[in-house]
Amino acid sequence: MKTRDRILVTSLALFNDEGEAHTTTIDIANELDISPGNLYYHFKGKDEIIAELYQQYELAMADTLHAPITAPLGETDGDIEANWYYLYVLFEEMYQYRFLYQNLDDILQRYPDIRRRFKRLVQLKRSALSAICLTLLQQRVLQADEDLLERLVDNLTLTLNYWINYDQLLHTGRDPQVSILQGVLQIMTAISPYLGEDSLNFYEDCREIYQRMMHKEPN
Repeated sequence: MKTRDRILVTSLALFNDEGEAHTTTIDIANELDISPGNLYYHFKGKDEIIAELYQQYELAMADTLHAPITAPLGETDGDIEANWYYLYVLFEEMYQYRFLYQNLDDILQRYPDIRRRFKRLVQLKRSALSAICLTLLQQRVLQADEDLLERLVDNLTLTLNYWINYDQLLHTGRDPQVSILQGVLQIMTAISPYLGEDSLNFYEDCREIYQRMMHKEPN
């Protein structure tokens, strides 16, 4: 692996584990066992490292978020499991760059360019969740008028955007898979009251998928 790539990988790990605000370029250089001068040859400072990491994150998330917008999830009506796995992928990608969410307000204030781009990313998250809800509505699974649907999508977007930070505040050191699966279950639970008579069955199906994924044997 090239030194530049090693710097990015190590920086991401330190930012996630120790917090971006508490990690200096000296810490990164020491972790890599390279000189600060070697690090500065590749990046002029921590700002450039953060900008590069955000670029990676943005590209990965944009591809995933466009998926339900360009094509409905699932091949059959009310395919709950397709939505489960899609949301799991979203949370998993966010978790890999969780330092952004752990210190979100501060990072957005210090980096105006990231703030502008992150706003667009949140809008894309909202569009992806709206596309999922519209598909459920068209399949006659979801029961909601236009205004109620807008409010539901807002709540889902809030949960998606802040779940990792919320969960880590309450459960420091929790297994990442548990945190991610709980986030998925939280979103699916928020949808269930809008499913009319099928809401209880829907929730039970979600819980069954959750339990199955929690006890899935590693590959």
